[in-house]
Amino acid sequence: MNSDNGDGSAGDVNYGVIGGSYSQYRKPEPSIEALIGQALGDAITVVNIGAGAGSYEPTGRNVTAIEPSSSMRAQRPSNLPIAIDAVAERLPFPDLSFDASMATFTVHQWSDLKAGLGEMRRVTRGPAIVLTCDPDELSRFWLNEYAPEVITTEARRYPPINSIAAALGPNVKVSSVPIPLACADGFNEAYYGRPERLLDPEARLACSAWSFATEAAVHRFTNALGRDLADGTWDRMYGYLRTQPEFEGALRLIVATR
Repeated sequence: MNSDNGDGSAGDVNYGVIGGSYSQYRKPEPSIEALIGQALGDAITVVNIGAGAGSYEPTGRNVTAIEPSSSMRAQRPSNLPIAIDAVAERLPFPDLSFDASMATFTVHQWSDLKAGLGEMRRVTRGPAIVLTCDPDELSRFWLNEYAPEVITTEARRYPPINSIAAALGPNVKVSSVPIPLACADGFNEAYYGRPERLLDPEARLACSAWSFATEAAVHRFTNALGRDLADGTWDRMYGYLRTQPEFEGALRLIVATR
């Protein structure tokens, strides 16, 4: 992950440009939050790496947040600790400083995945938790039919699950995370049954992959999806998703224990 340099950037995305309303759309989903809480177990001290605006940051624990983007740090609510300006690849802590570590929707921003995950394990006495997406499963989502450039971009940026698991060590469990129909966290797959939401430009900007799409690609997407929603084509193909309680998509929870 690149240093902030005062411009709001982190990794390959400038959150100073796209992240102004990030926290309004990327709220923690309670069912996902519960899975993270279970994985943290009885950990008291937790380092949250790539903490962003604070989604999924547990309360009731002693959390140290790491976030290189000034735009993201500025959006953290006042009840959360002030984030430290640092990067995953160089955590400013001694070995085994924390009971647990976590990294949610962030490893795809790290410039050196192996180094970042190695640092994550170095400073952690107990579980290390990564919430990410499986790049091999992203194309199953209907968005691939309307904006393949976005799915291709996401698949290119997200590291393979096997690479993450291998870097975290021998005791690793990978679980598929069900996405609820009314998911509060506005990543792309969260709108599997609410396609109209992705016609909102602010909702799209809260998913960083859209920042790589050309203006022409976004224009094609909004025209095609808007047309298919208006004439019923989307519902004829995917309308069953509007009432499907959960979607088993690309979201994965990776937990490494010692």
